[in-house]
Amino acid sequence: MENATQPGNGTLRQVDAVVIGAGFAGLYTLHCLRDRLGLTTQVYEAGSDVGGTWYWNRYPGARCDSESVFYMFSDHLSKDILQEWNWSERYAGQAEILRYLQFVADKMDLRRGIQFNTRVDSAMFDEAANRWLVTTNDGQTVSARYLITGVGCLSKPFTPEFKGMETFAGQSCHTAEWPDEGIDFTGKRVAVVGTGATAVQIVPEIAGEVEQLYVLQRTPSHDVPGRNHPLDDAYIAEIKGRYGEVWDHTRDSFGGFPFSPGEGSATDATPDQRAQIYNAAWQKGGLGGFAFGTFGDLMVNKEANDTIVDFICEKIHETVEDPEVAEALSPRYPFFTKRPPLEHGYYETFNQDNVTLVDVKTAPVKEITPTSIITENAEYEVDIIIFATGFDAMTGALFAMDIQGRDGIKLQQKWAEGPRTYLGLATEGFPNMFMVSGPQSPSVLTNMPVSIEQHVEWISQCIQAMDEKGVDCIEPLPAAEEQWLAHHAEVSDATLIPQTDSWWVGANVPGKKRLLYPYPGGLDNYRKVCDQVAENGYDGFAQTTHEVSAVS
Repeated sequence: MENATQPGNGTLRQVDAVVIGAGFAGLYTLHCLRDRLGLTTQVYEAGSDVGGTWYWNRYPGARCDSESVFYMFSDHLSKDILQEWNWSERYAGQAEILRYLQFVADKMDLRRGIQFNTRVDSAMFDEAANRWLVTTNDGQTVSARYLITGVGCLSKPFTPEFKGMETFAGQSCHTAEWPDEGIDFTGKRVAVVGTGATAVQIVPEIAGEVEQLYVLQRTPSHDVPGRNHPLDDAYIAEIKGRYGEVWDHTRDSFGGFPFSPGEGSATDATPDQRAQIYNAAWQKGGLGGFAFGTFGDLMVNKEANDTIVDFICEKIHETVEDPEVAEALSPRYPFFTKRPPLEHGYYETFNQDNVTLVDVKTAPVKEITPTSIITENAEYEVDIIIFATGFDAMTGALFAMDIQGRDGIKLQQKWAEGPRTYLGLATEGFPNMFMVSGPQSPSVLTNMPVSIEQHVEWISQCIQAMDEKGVDCIEPLPAAEEQWLAHHAEVSDATLIPQTDSWWVGANVPGKKRLLYPYPGGLDNYRKVCDQVAENGYDGFAQTTHEVSAVS
Protein backbone atom coordinates (compact mmCIF):
# COMPACT_ATOMS: atom_id res chain seq x y z
CA MET A 1 0.00 0.00 0.00
CA GLU A 2 1.30 3.42 -0.93
CA ASN A 3 1.90 6.18 1.58
CA ALA A 4 -1.05 8.54 2.00
CA THR A 5 -1.22 12.19 2.94
CA GLN A 6 -3.04 12.72 6.22
CA PRO A 7 -4.56 16.16 6.97
CA GLY A 8 -2.36 17.93 9.47
CA ASN A 9 0.05 15.01 9.74
CA GLY A 10 1.97 15.23 6.51
CA THR A 11 2.81 11.88 4.99
CA LEU A 12 2.00 8.96 7.26
CA ARG A 13 3.42 5.64 6.22
CA GLN A 14 0.70 3.04 5.68
CA VAL A 15 1.09 -0.72 5.66
CA ASP A 16 -1.34 -3.59 5.68
CA ALA A 17 -0.02 -5.10 8.91
CA VAL A 18 2.27 -4.33 11.82
CA VAL A 19 3.75 -7.29 13.66
CA ILE A 20 5.37 -6.82 17.07
CA GLY A 21 8.28 -9.15 17.83
CA ALA A 22 10.73 -11.19 15.73
CA GLY A 23 10.82 -14.51 17.52
CA PHE A 24 9.16 -17.67 16.23
CA ALA A 25 5.79 -15.88 16.06
CA GLY A 26 6.97 -12.73 14.31
CA LEU A 27 9.06 -14.55 11.73
CA TYR A 28 6.28 -16.91 10.71
CA THR A 29 3.69 -14.14 10.66
CA LEU A 30 5.88 -12.04 8.39
CA HIS A 31 6.30 -14.98 6.03
CA CYS A 32 2.58 -15.81 5.94
CA LEU A 33 1.36 -12.24 5.47
CA ARG A 34 4.06 -10.84 3.20
CA ASP A 35 5.21 -13.83 1.18
CA ARG A 36 1.96 -15.78 0.93
CA LEU A 37 -0.73 -13.10 0.98
CA GLY A 38 1.30 -10.28 -0.55
CA LEU A 39 0.51 -7.83 2.24
CA THR A 40 2.87 -4.99 3.10
CA THR A 41 4.04 -6.02 6.55
CA GLN A 42 6.28 -4.22 9.03
CA VAL A 43 7.83 -6.12 11.95
CA TYR A 44 9.22 -4.19 14.91
CA GLU A 45 11.75 -5.89 17.19
CA ALA A 46 13.27 -4.40 20.35
CA GLY A 47 16.41 -6.50 20.06
CA SER A 48 19.20 -6.11 17.57
CA ASP A 49 18.50 -9.46 15.92
CA VAL A 50 15.82 -12.09 15.49
CA GLY A 51 15.23 -14.71 18.16
CA GLY A 52 12.74 -13.41 20.69
CA THR A 53 13.23 -15.24 23.98
CA TRP A 54 16.34 -16.90 22.55
CA TYR A 55 17.87 -13.51 21.85
CA TRP A 56 17.30 -12.12 25.35
CA ASN A 57 17.87 -15.16 27.59
CA ARG A 58 21.62 -15.74 27.33
CA TYR A 59 22.38 -16.88 30.86
CA PRO A 60 24.65 -19.92 31.37
CA GLY A 61 22.74 -23.14 30.85
CA ALA A 62 19.83 -21.59 28.93
CA ARG A 63 18.32 -24.51 27.08
CA CYS A 64 15.02 -25.62 25.56
CA ASP A 65 12.78 -28.04 27.46
CA SER A 66 11.35 -29.44 24.20
CA GLU A 67 13.38 -31.86 22.11
CA SER A 68 15.17 -29.86 19.46
CA VAL A 69 14.06 -31.96 16.47
CA PHE A 70 10.46 -31.00 17.31
CA TYR A 71 11.19 -27.46 18.51
CA MET A 72 11.34 -25.83 15.10
CA PHE A 73 9.21 -24.71 12.21
CA SER A 74 7.42 -27.56 10.46
CA ASP A 75 7.12 -28.44 6.80
CA HIS A 76 4.47 -25.72 6.57
CA LEU A 77 7.30 -23.18 6.49
CA SER A 78 9.90 -25.01 4.45
CA LYS A 79 10.70 -28.65 3.74
CA ASP A 80 14.14 -27.56 2.59
CA ILE A 81 15.03 -26.03 5.95
CA LEU A 82 13.95 -29.21 7.73
CA GLN A 83 16.41 -31.16 5.66
CA GLU A 84 19.25 -28.63 5.74
CA TRP A 85 19.29 -27.82 9.45
CA ASN A 86 20.96 -30.28 11.86
CA TRP A 87 20.59 -30.09 15.63
CA SER A 88 23.58 -31.14 17.70
CA GLU A 89 21.85 -32.10 20.97
CA ARG A 90 18.61 -33.63 22.20
CA TYR A 91 17.83 -30.34 23.96
CA ALA A 92 19.36 -27.43 22.10
CA GLY A 93 21.03 -24.63 24.00
CA GLN A 94 20.21 -20.95 23.59
CA ALA A 95 23.05 -20.18 21.18
CA GLU A 96 22.09 -23.01 18.83
CA ILE A 97 18.40 -22.07 18.77
CA LEU A 98 19.36 -18.47 18.05
CA ARG A 99 21.56 -19.63 15.16
CA TYR A 100 18.62 -21.66 13.84
CA LEU A 101 16.28 -18.67 13.87
CA GLN A 102 18.96 -16.53 12.21
CA PHE A 103 19.32 -19.25 9.57
CA VAL A 104 15.56 -19.24 8.97
CA ALA A 105 15.47 -15.45 8.71
CA ASP A 106 18.26 -15.46 6.15
CA LYS A 107 16.97 -18.43 4.19
CA MET A 108 13.46 -16.98 3.93
CA ASP A 109 14.66 -13.40 3.33
CA LEU A 110 12.83 -12.12 6.39
CA ARG A 111 15.25 -9.52 7.73
CA ARG A 112 14.25 -6.88 5.18
CA GLY A 113 10.78 -6.81 6.74
CA ILE A 114 12.07 -6.23 10.28
CA GLN A 115 13.12 -2.99 11.94
CA PHE A 116 15.46 -3.91 14.79
CA ASN A 117 16.32 -1.95 17.94
CA THR A 118 12.79 -0.57 17.85
CA ARG A 119 10.25 -0.92 20.62
CA VAL A 120 6.53 -0.27 20.13
CA ASP A 121 5.41 2.30 22.67
CA SER A 122 1.75 2.57 21.70
CA ALA A 123 -0.90 1.28 19.35
CA MET A 124 -4.17 3.19 19.08
CA PHE A 125 -7.19 2.27 16.98
CA ASP A 126 -8.40 5.10 14.73
CA GLU A 127 -12.13 4.45 14.46
CA ALA A 128 -12.64 6.96 11.65
CA ALA A 129 -10.12 5.19 9.43
CA ASN A 130 -10.50 1.65 10.84
CA ARG A 131 -6.72 1.50 11.20
CA TRP A 132 -4.12 1.15 13.93
CA LEU A 133 -1.69 3.99 14.60
CA VAL A 134 1.48 2.39 15.91
CA THR A 135 4.18 4.57 17.49
CA THR A 136 7.69 3.41 18.27
CA ASN A 137 10.29 4.57 20.77
CA ASP A 138 12.17 6.53 18.08
CA GLY A 139 9.13 8.67 17.35
CA GLN A 140 7.93 6.93 14.20
CA THR A 141 4.21 6.42 13.61
CA VAL A 142 2.83 4.00 11.04
CA SER A 143 -0.76 3.30 10.06
CA ALA A 144 -1.77 -0.35 9.74
CA ARG A 145 -4.99 -2.13 8.96
CA TYR A 146 -4.02 -5.11 11.11
CA LEU A 147 -2.06 -5.33 14.36
CA ILE A 148 -0.54 -8.69 15.30
CA THR A 149 1.27 -9.15 18.59
CA GLY A 150 4.02 -11.76 18.67
CA VAL A 151 5.55 -10.49 21.89
CA GLY A 152 5.93 -13.89 23.56
CA CYS A 153 4.40 -15.29 26.72
CA LEU A 154 7.61 -14.95 28.75
CA SER A 155 9.20 -11.68 27.70
CA LYS A 156 8.46 -9.19 30.48
CA PRO A 157 10.98 -9.92 33.27
CA PHE A 158 9.69 -9.76 36.81
CA THR A 159 11.92 -8.95 39.79
CA PRO A 160 10.32 -8.85 43.26
CA GLU A 161 10.88 -5.75 45.36
CA PHE A 162 13.27 -6.30 48.25
CA LYS A 163 14.08 -3.66 50.79
CA GLY A 164 17.48 -2.14 50.07
CA MET A 165 18.06 -3.92 46.76
CA GLU A 166 19.10 -0.65 45.13
CA THR A 167 21.96 -0.33 47.65
CA PHE A 168 23.68 -3.57 46.64
CA ALA A 169 27.28 -2.73 45.68
CA GLY A 170 28.03 -5.92 43.80
CA GLN A 171 26.84 -7.07 40.40
CA SER A 172 23.20 -8.07 39.96
CA CYS A 173 20.89 -8.81 37.05
CA HIS A 174 17.78 -10.66 35.99
CA THR A 175 18.52 -13.72 33.87
CA ALA A 176 16.47 -12.32 30.97
CA GLU A 177 18.62 -9.17 30.97
CA TRP A 178 22.02 -10.85 30.83
CA PRO A 179 24.92 -8.50 30.02
CA ASP A 180 26.48 -8.91 26.58
CA GLU A 181 29.93 -9.28 28.12
CA GLY A 182 28.73 -12.05 30.41
CA ILE A 183 29.51 -12.44 34.12
CA ASP A 184 32.70 -13.81 35.61
CA PHE A 185 31.73 -16.06 38.53
CA THR A 186 35.25 -17.28 39.26
CA GLY A 187 35.86 -17.37 43.00
CA LYS A 188 32.78 -15.26 43.75
CA ARG A 189 30.07 -15.62 46.37
CA VAL A 190 26.84 -15.81 44.41
CA ALA A 191 23.14 -15.86 45.28
CA VAL A 192 20.59 -17.22 42.83
CA VAL A 193 17.11 -16.04 43.76
CA GLY A 194 14.45 -18.48 42.58
CA THR A 195 14.25 -22.19 41.82
CA GLY A 196 12.09 -22.32 38.69
CA ALA A 197 13.15 -23.48 35.23
CA THR A 198 15.81 -20.78 34.81
CA ALA A 199 17.49 -21.42 38.15
CA VAL A 200 17.42 -25.17 37.54
CA GLN A 201 19.46 -24.51 34.40
CA ILE A 202 21.90 -21.92 35.70
CA VAL A 203 22.75 -23.46 39.09
CA PRO A 204 24.63 -26.54 37.78
CA GLU A 205 26.44 -24.39 35.20
CA ILE A 206 28.03 -22.00 37.67
CA ALA A 207 28.36 -24.21 40.78
CA GLY A 208 31.81 -25.35 39.69
CA GLU A 209 33.09 -21.79 39.16
CA VAL A 210 31.94 -20.00 42.28
CA GLU A 211 33.48 -19.96 45.73
CA GLN A 212 30.06 -20.20 47.36
CA LEU A 213 26.58 -20.53 45.86
CA TYR A 214 23.41 -19.74 47.78
CA VAL A 215 20.19 -20.92 46.13
CA LEU A 216 17.22 -19.03 47.58
CA GLN A 217 14.13 -21.22 47.32
CA ARG A 218 10.56 -20.31 48.15
CA THR A 219 8.87 -23.31 46.51
CA PRO A 220 10.62 -26.39 45.06
CA SER A 221 9.81 -27.59 41.55
CA HIS A 222 9.07 -31.04 40.14
CA ASP A 223 12.29 -31.26 38.16
CA VAL A 224 12.39 -34.04 35.58
CA PRO A 225 15.70 -35.33 34.16
CA GLY A 226 16.39 -34.28 30.58
CA ARG A 227 19.04 -36.91 29.80
CA ASN A 228 20.55 -34.54 27.27
CA HIS A 229 23.01 -36.05 24.80
CA PRO A 230 24.50 -35.39 21.36
CA LEU A 231 22.36 -36.48 18.41
CA ASP A 232 23.95 -38.99 16.05
CA ASP A 233 23.67 -38.91 12.28
CA ALA A 234 21.52 -42.03 12.11
CA TYR A 235 18.86 -40.60 14.42
CA ILE A 236 18.79 -37.28 12.57
CA ALA A 237 18.43 -39.07 9.23
CA GLU A 238 15.62 -41.24 10.61
CA ILE A 239 13.69 -38.21 11.90
CA LYS A 240 14.18 -36.31 8.66
CA GLY A 241 12.91 -39.29 6.72
CA ARG A 242 9.55 -39.18 8.48
CA TYR A 243 9.07 -35.50 9.24
CA GLY A 244 5.77 -35.45 7.35
CA GLU A 245 4.36 -38.07 9.71
CA VAL A 246 5.93 -36.34 12.74
CA TRP A 247 4.29 -32.98 12.04
CA ASP A 248 0.91 -34.55 11.35
CA HIS A 249 1.16 -36.22 14.75
CA THR A 250 2.20 -33.06 16.58
CA ARG A 251 -0.68 -31.06 15.12
CA ASP A 252 -3.19 -33.63 16.32
CA SER A 253 -1.65 -34.13 19.75
CA PHE A 254 -2.61 -32.74 23.14
CA GLY A 255 0.72 -31.05 23.83
CA GLY A 256 2.20 -30.52 20.38
CA PHE A 257 4.57 -33.49 20.60
CA PRO A 258 4.59 -36.68 18.52
CA PHE A 259 4.09 -38.86 21.60
CA SER A 260 1.24 -41.20 22.36
CA PRO A 261 -0.61 -40.10 25.51
CA GLY A 262 -0.69 -42.25 28.59
CA GLU A 263 -3.76 -44.35 29.19
CA GLY A 264 -5.62 -45.61 32.20
CA SER A 265 -5.47 -44.45 35.79
CA ALA A 266 -2.44 -44.53 38.03
CA THR A 267 -4.74 -45.69 40.83
CA ASP A 268 -5.76 -48.80 38.88
CA ALA A 269 -2.15 -49.95 38.51
CA THR A 270 -0.36 -51.89 41.22
CA PRO A 271 2.56 -50.19 43.00
CA ASP A 272 4.99 -52.35 41.04
CA GLN A 273 3.32 -51.49 37.74
CA ARG A 274 3.40 -47.77 38.52
CA ALA A 275 7.04 -47.95 39.55
CA GLN A 276 7.94 -49.71 36.32
CA ILE A 277 6.12 -47.15 34.16
CA TYR A 278 7.46 -44.14 36.05
CA ASN A 279 11.01 -45.51 36.13
CA ALA A 280 11.00 -46.15 32.39
CA ALA A 281 9.89 -42.58 31.72
CA TRP A 282 12.37 -41.20 34.28
CA GLN A 283 15.28 -43.06 32.74
CA LYS A 284 14.31 -42.00 29.23
CA GLY A 285 14.08 -38.40 30.39
CA GLY A 286 12.03 -35.59 28.98
CA LEU A 287 8.95 -33.84 30.20
CA GLY A 288 6.53 -34.85 27.45
CA GLY A 289 6.81 -38.59 28.03
CA PHE A 290 6.90 -38.27 31.79
CA ALA A 291 3.98 -35.86 32.15
CA PHE A 292 1.74 -37.06 29.33
CA GLY A 293 2.98 -40.54 28.46
CA THR A 294 2.57 -42.44 31.72
CA PHE A 295 -1.08 -42.33 32.82
CA GLY A 296 -4.08 -40.51 31.45
CA ASP A 297 -5.55 -39.00 34.61
CA LEU A 298 -2.61 -37.31 36.34
CA MET A 299 -3.89 -33.80 35.60
CA VAL A 300 -7.43 -34.39 36.85
CA ASN A 301 -7.19 -37.02 39.60
CA LYS A 302 -5.50 -35.94 42.84
CA GLU A 303 -5.09 -39.50 44.10
CA ALA A 304 -3.41 -40.50 40.86
CA ASN A 305 -1.27 -37.36 40.91
CA ASP A 306 -0.08 -38.19 44.43
CA THR A 307 1.59 -41.32 43.09
CA ILE A 308 3.82 -39.41 40.67
CA VAL A 309 4.63 -36.80 43.34
CA ASP A 310 5.74 -39.56 45.70
CA PHE A 311 7.87 -41.06 42.94
CA ILE A 312 9.62 -37.76 42.18
CA CYS A 313 10.30 -37.08 45.86
CA GLU A 314 11.77 -40.56 46.27
CA LYS A 315 14.13 -39.86 43.36
CA ILE A 316 15.20 -36.59 44.94
CA HIS A 317 15.98 -38.35 48.22
CA GLU A 318 17.98 -40.98 46.33
CA THR A 319 20.07 -38.26 44.66
CA VAL A 320 20.60 -35.61 47.37
CA GLU A 321 22.81 -36.91 50.19
CA ASP A 322 21.62 -34.65 53.01
CA PRO A 323 18.10 -35.85 53.94
CA GLU A 324 17.05 -32.42 55.23
CA VAL A 325 18.11 -30.74 51.99
CA ALA A 326 16.46 -33.50 49.99
CA GLU A 327 13.19 -32.96 51.82
CA ALA A 328 13.40 -29.19 51.34
CA LEU A 329 13.83 -29.83 47.61
CA SER A 330 10.87 -32.23 47.52
CA PRO A 331 7.68 -30.64 46.13
CA ARG A 332 4.62 -31.97 47.94
CA TYR A 333 1.97 -30.18 45.87
CA PRO A 334 0.35 -31.75 42.75
CA PHE A 335 2.64 -32.44 39.82
CA PHE A 336 2.22 -30.20 36.74
CA THR A 337 0.42 -27.49 38.65
CA LYS A 338 3.60 -25.42 38.33
CA ARG A 339 5.88 -25.62 35.33
CA PRO A 340 8.04 -28.76 35.79
CA PRO A 341 11.55 -27.88 34.58
CA LEU A 342 13.96 -30.28 32.92
CA GLU A 343 17.09 -30.66 34.99
CA HIS A 344 20.61 -31.50 33.92
CA GLY A 345 22.50 -32.22 37.15
CA TYR A 346 20.53 -29.81 39.36
CA TYR A 347 19.90 -32.12 42.29
CA GLU A 348 23.48 -33.44 42.29
CA THR A 349 24.69 -29.87 42.68
CA PHE A 350 23.43 -29.80 46.26
CA ASN A 351 25.93 -32.51 47.19
CA GLN A 352 28.74 -29.98 46.64
CA ASP A 353 30.20 -28.39 49.76
CA ASN A 354 30.05 -24.90 48.23
CA VAL A 355 26.30 -25.01 47.45
CA THR A 356 23.74 -24.05 50.10
CA LEU A 357 19.97 -24.22 49.80
CA VAL A 358 18.32 -21.28 51.57
CA ASP A 359 14.65 -21.71 52.47
CA VAL A 360 13.09 -18.26 52.11
CA LYS A 361 9.56 -19.50 52.58
CA THR A 362 10.04 -20.20 56.27
CA ALA A 363 12.59 -17.38 56.66
CA PRO A 364 11.84 -14.70 54.02
CA VAL A 365 14.32 -12.12 52.78
CA LYS A 366 14.19 -9.07 55.05
CA GLU A 367 16.68 -6.83 53.34
CA ILE A 368 19.47 -6.54 50.81
CA THR A 369 22.48 -4.52 51.96
CA PRO A 370 25.48 -3.32 49.94
CA THR A 371 27.25 -6.62 50.69
CA SER A 372 24.67 -9.23 51.66
CA ILE A 373 21.21 -10.73 51.67
CA ILE A 374 19.58 -10.84 55.10
CA THR A 375 16.78 -13.30 55.82
CA GLU A 376 14.80 -13.59 59.04
CA ASN A 377 17.36 -15.98 60.52
CA ALA A 378 20.69 -15.44 58.73
CA GLU A 379 22.93 -13.12 56.71
CA TYR A 380 24.62 -14.24 53.49
CA GLU A 381 27.52 -12.16 52.20
CA VAL A 382 27.57 -12.17 48.41
CA ASP A 383 29.37 -10.54 45.50
CA ILE A 384 26.77 -11.27 42.82
CA ILE A 385 22.97 -11.63 42.90
CA ILE A 386 21.21 -13.38 40.03
CA PHE A 387 17.45 -12.89 39.96
CA ALA A 388 15.99 -16.03 38.36
CA THR A 389 12.54 -14.78 39.26
CA GLY A 390 10.70 -15.31 36.01
CA PHE A 391 8.26 -13.10 34.17
CA ASP A 392 5.02 -11.23 34.29
CA ALA A 393 3.73 -13.92 31.98
CA MET A 394 1.11 -13.81 29.25
CA THR A 395 -0.07 -10.23 29.82
CA GLY A 396 3.02 -8.31 31.00
CA ALA A 397 4.49 -7.67 27.56
CA LEU A 398 1.10 -6.60 26.18
CA PHE A 399 0.51 -4.19 29.05
CA ALA A 400 4.00 -2.74 28.61
CA MET A 401 2.67 -1.09 25.47
CA ASP A 402 -0.11 1.49 25.49
CA ILE A 403 -2.69 -0.40 23.43
CA GLN A 404 -5.98 1.47 23.05
CA GLY A 405 -9.04 0.13 21.24
CA ARG A 406 -12.43 1.66 20.54
CA ASP A 407 -13.34 4.76 22.56
CA GLY A 408 -9.75 4.99 23.80
CA ILE A 409 -10.18 2.00 26.11
CA LYS A 410 -6.80 0.66 27.17
CA LEU A 411 -6.15 -3.09 27.10
CA GLN A 412 -5.23 -2.91 30.80
CA GLN A 413 -8.67 -1.45 31.52
CA LYS A 414 -10.48 -4.06 29.49
CA TRP A 415 -8.53 -6.80 31.26
CA ALA A 416 -8.54 -5.28 34.75
CA GLU A 417 -10.19 -8.42 36.16
CA GLY A 418 -8.20 -10.77 33.96
CA PRO A 419 -7.92 -11.40 30.21
CA ARG A 420 -11.14 -11.41 28.21
CA THR A 421 -10.57 -13.01 24.82
CA TYR A 422 -12.22 -15.12 22.20
CA LEU A 423 -10.07 -18.20 21.58
CA GLY A 424 -7.09 -16.35 23.04
CA LEU A 425 -6.75 -14.79 19.58
CA ALA A 426 -8.69 -11.54 19.81
CA THR A 427 -10.54 -9.33 22.28
CA GLU A 428 -13.75 -7.36 21.84
CA GLY A 429 -13.30 -3.61 21.39
CA PHE A 430 -9.91 -4.02 19.67
CA PRO A 431 -10.79 -4.56 15.99
CA ASN A 432 -8.33 -6.15 13.59
CA MET A 433 -5.94 -6.97 16.45
CA PHE A 434 -4.76 -10.56 16.77
CA MET A 435 -2.58 -12.11 19.45
CA VAL A 436 -0.21 -14.98 18.73
CA SER A 437 -0.13 -17.27 21.80
CA GLY A 438 -2.34 -14.90 23.72
CA PRO A 439 -3.82 -15.64 27.14
CA GLN A 440 -6.56 -18.32 27.09
CA SER A 441 -4.87 -20.17 24.22
CA PRO A 442 -2.79 -23.37 24.74
CA SER A 443 0.58 -21.55 24.40
CA VAL A 444 2.92 -22.42 27.29
CA LEU A 445 1.17 -25.70 28.07
CA THR A 446 2.28 -27.01 24.68
CA ASN A 447 5.27 -27.18 22.36
CA MET A 448 5.40 -23.50 21.46
CA PRO A 449 6.41 -23.58 17.77
CA VAL A 450 3.53 -25.95 17.00
CA SER A 451 1.01 -23.71 18.79
CA ILE A 452 2.51 -20.62 17.14
CA GLU A 453 2.13 -22.13 13.66
CA GLN A 454 -1.51 -22.96 14.37
CA HIS A 455 -2.23 -19.40 15.53
CA VAL A 456 -0.38 -17.66 12.70
CA GLU A 457 -2.01 -19.82 10.05
CA TRP A 458 -5.47 -19.20 11.50
CA ILE A 459 -4.82 -15.44 11.68
CA SER A 460 -3.46 -15.23 8.12
CA GLN A 461 -6.35 -17.29 6.75
CA CYS A 462 -8.80 -15.04 8.62
CA ILE A 463 -7.21 -11.91 7.14
CA GLN A 464 -7.32 -13.44 3.67
CA ALA A 465 -11.02 -14.28 4.10
CA MET A 466 -11.76 -10.76 5.36
CA ASP A 467 -10.01 -9.20 2.38
CA GLU A 468 -11.86 -11.44 -0.05
CA LYS A 469 -15.20 -10.46 1.50
CA GLY A 470 -14.32 -6.77 1.68
CA VAL A 471 -14.53 -6.71 5.49
CA ASP A 472 -13.11 -3.56 7.06
CA CYS A 473 -13.14 -4.68 10.68
CA ILE A 474 -13.40 -7.93 12.59
CA GLU A 475 -13.62 -8.33 16.34
CA PRO A 476 -15.21 -10.78 18.78
CA LEU A 477 -18.84 -10.44 19.74
CA PRO A 478 -19.36 -9.96 23.50
CA ALA A 479 -21.45 -13.13 23.70
CA ALA A 480 -18.73 -15.22 22.03
CA GLU A 481 -16.13 -13.79 24.39
CA GLU A 482 -18.31 -14.64 27.39
CA GLN A 483 -18.82 -18.15 26.08
CA TRP A 484 -15.07 -18.70 25.67
CA LEU A 485 -14.38 -17.33 29.14
CA ALA A 486 -16.93 -19.74 30.61
CA HIS A 487 -15.50 -22.67 28.67
CA HIS A 488 -11.95 -21.77 29.66
CA ALA A 489 -12.94 -21.58 33.33
CA GLU A 490 -14.80 -24.88 33.15
CA VAL A 491 -11.86 -26.71 31.57
CA SER A 492 -9.41 -25.08 33.99
CA ASP A 493 -11.45 -26.06 37.03
CA ALA A 494 -11.59 -29.65 35.81
CA THR A 495 -7.80 -29.86 36.23
CA LEU A 496 -5.61 -29.67 39.32
CA ILE A 497 -3.62 -26.71 37.96
CA PRO A 498 -5.50 -23.87 39.72
CA GLN A 499 -4.87 -25.51 43.11
CA THR A 500 -1.25 -24.32 43.21
CA ASP A 501 0.19 -20.80 43.13
CA SER A 502 2.34 -20.39 40.03
CA TRP A 503 3.03 -17.99 37.19
CA TRP A 504 0.52 -20.01 35.19
CA VAL A 505 -2.14 -18.44 37.45
CA GLY A 506 -0.34 -15.11 37.87
CA ALA A 507 0.48 -15.74 41.52
CA ASN A 508 4.11 -14.64 41.18
CA VAL A 509 3.20 -10.99 40.49
CA PRO A 510 1.66 -9.05 43.40
CA GLY A 511 -1.77 -7.69 42.55
CA LYS A 512 -2.16 -9.74 39.39
CA LYS A 513 -5.56 -11.37 38.95
CA ARG A 514 -5.31 -15.00 40.01
CA LEU A 515 -6.68 -17.28 37.29
CA LEU A 516 -5.29 -19.80 34.85
CA TYR A 517 -3.87 -17.82 31.91
CA PRO A 518 -3.13 -20.55 29.32
CA TYR A 519 -5.84 -22.88 27.99
CA PRO A 520 -5.43 -26.41 29.42
CA GLY A 521 -7.80 -28.24 27.07
CA GLY A 522 -5.10 -29.44 24.70
CA LEU A 523 -3.84 -28.22 21.34
CA ASP A 524 -5.76 -30.92 19.46
CA ASN A 525 -9.11 -29.93 20.94
CA TYR A 526 -8.36 -26.23 20.64
CA ARG A 527 -7.43 -26.58 16.97
CA LYS A 528 -10.78 -28.24 16.23
CA VAL A 529 -12.66 -25.36 17.86
CA CYS A 530 -10.69 -22.75 15.88
CA ASP A 531 -11.15 -24.65 12.62
CA GLN A 532 -14.89 -24.91 13.21
CA VAL A 533 -15.13 -21.16 13.85
CA ALA A 534 -13.38 -20.49 10.55
CA GLU A 535 -15.47 -23.03 8.63
CA ASN A 536 -18.62 -21.32 9.93
CA GLY A 537 -17.57 -18.00 8.41
CA TYR A 538 -15.81 -16.82 11.59
CA ASP A 539 -18.72 -17.48 13.85
CA GLY A 540 -18.59 -15.34 16.98
CA PHE A 541 -16.94 -12.38 15.27
CA ALA A 542 -18.58 -9.11 14.30
CA GLN A 543 -17.61 -8.20 10.75
CA THR A 544 -18.12 -4.71 9.36
CA THR A 545 -18.15 -4.50 5.59
CA HIS A 546 -17.86 -1.06 3.97
CA GLU A 547 -20.12 0.76 6.44
CA VAL A 548 -22.59 -2.15 6.54
CA SER A 549 -22.58 -4.19 9.71
CA ALA A 550 -22.60 -7.97 9.34
CA VAL A 551 -22.65 -10.24 12.37
CA SER A 552 -21.59 -13.89 12.36
